Amino acid sequence: MKKGIHPEYVECKVTCACGEEFTVMSTKEEMSVEVCSKCHPFYTGKQTRTSKTGKVERFNQKYGLSSEK
Repeated sequence: MKKGIHPEYVECKVTCACGEEFTVMSTKEEMSVEVCSKCHPFYTGKQTRTSKTGKVERFNQKYGLSSEK
């Protein structure tokens, strides 16, 4: 690697909108984020999956198809 052309790699203080703070390594000294692992719905278990039940039935009803033959 060439000397003098790379940014300095420092410890970065990350602040989340929920108030959580943690440190990582980065070229910036401070960073703000909107979501972190403490408040993201996937990690907290609050994420809900959309139900696909009934999609096939609605499709068949919309186009006049039926499963009975």
